[in-house]
Amino acid sequence: MPQEFDSPNNRPNSASANSSEQTVAEASEDLQVIVELVAASLYSLASMLVGEGADSEQLVETAIANADISVCQNPEEARQSSRRALSAAALDLLAKRDSDNLAAPDGSVSASSCIDEDDLAAVGISTEQLKSMISGPERNRVRKWLASLPTAMRTIFILRAVAGFSVAETAELLKTHGGPQAADWTPETTREVFRQGLCSLASQLLHASAER
Repeated sequence: MPQEFDSPNNRPNSASANSSEQTVAEASEDLQVIVELVAASLYSLASMLVGEGADSEQLVETAIANADISVCQNPEEARQSSRRALSAAALDLLAKRDSDNLAAPDGSVSASSCIDEDDLAAVGISTEQLKSMISGPERNRVRKWLASLPTAMRTIFILRAVAGFSVAETAELLKTHGGPQAADWTPETTREVFRQGLCSLASQLLHASAER
């Protein structure tokens, strides 16, 4: 049998192998950073939707698994994908707790809101300011206010103002994951309930300002 010589062409390229290992290691570290960033923001969102504790922790795990963060190109893409996965799972849980939680209004919602616009700017704050209020010194006050809202109104407010879904996306999430009684949600009824939530927020902000 001819003898096989250990020629340079048959030898593994150690520099190339080391480079590949380093690339894999860096990719793993980057993915871990993305997962940690996403998980922190997801828990805050989950706790506002279903309450703090084990349910929220489970929702975060479910969302990260369902969103498949490993295929996302950057943290923002990962956040958007995971927010949708978490919101869907949270609505499933709320509907399971009580089938009336996310029931669509009978007929059209009464246009009784004190606010005409469908945006946080209508009450004089931005999305970033609201997020700061939720996690900052005003956290307890804001959380207490959110907890006082009817479940459907609180859910819609959080999906629109915190998670950043459009009115059409919010209505679709409700219809798809809110249980049988949520099937009749429309963008119009979703928009009006969100306006009522904004009106309630404006009242809270005025009350807080008067106390200072």
